[in-house]
Amino acid sequence: MRNFLLVNLNNTSTKFALADEEKLLKKKVLPTKSLSLQAVRQAIDQWKFDYVLLSSVVPKKTTFFRNLFRSRMKEVSSELNLGIGIDFSDPRAIGADRLANAVGVTNRYGAPAIVVDFGTAVTFDIVSAKRGYEGGVIAPGLGVMTDYLYQRTALLPKIDLSEPVNVIGKTTRDAMLAGAVYGYRGLVRQIITEIVSHLEGKVRIIATGSYADLIAAKLPELQIIDLDLTFEGLRVIALRSFPL
Repeated sequence: MRNFLLVNLNNTSTKFALADEEKLLKKKVLPTKSLSLQAVRQAIDQWKFDYVLLSSVVPKKTTFFRNLFRSRMKEVSSELNLGIGIDFSDPRAIGADRLANAVGVTNRYGAPAIVVDFGTAVTFDIVSAKRGYEGGVIAPGLGVMTDYLYQRTALLPKIDLSEPVNVIGKTTRDAMLAGAVYGYRGLVRQIITEIVSHLEGKVRIIATGSYADLIAAKLPELQIIDLDLTFEGLRVIALRSFPL
């Protein structure tokens, strides 16, 4: 049985998973800004794997992994055998993590489906009833929006995101939390409503990413939270991409 090192390289964090042909075995996370040869080696110390599959949206860091793993690594792109169709003007421009999400949701939950991935940006990726990647929506991430208020105003504090006590804030922090969380749920709900109106069949809506638990807690439109969905997609792509 083959073992795979799966790497999801994003702007904020780089996530590693060890997987076999059936399931994920172990996971680790490193801040992307602090990636180094020593840090990666320590993170995956004693992990035994045959091949490496990299999903990267950070070109400057991609070279690092190319040099580290060389011939036994492949990078996720529309040119690999993904097992789904692609209906997009320029397939090469689709983010690798978005492709992995589309493959993961199709393999685990079927289609049609929407994946809402709460990362540095929030992305909505759509798989049609015919199992084809249709494109999606990209909006600023929740953390980016709240950090912007802190960075661009003189008196508003930096806040840690959590469930607001009330929609009417009695402190500056509570008011910011209410605006961020309730406002973000409104953004997500409206985008989902518009997307669903363009799809046929019973649509599965899956949330993943850093703020999935927080936003989905009071947003019933997000039917399932699956924090391993991207890795599931990477595992399936790895099965199709490397020799037996």
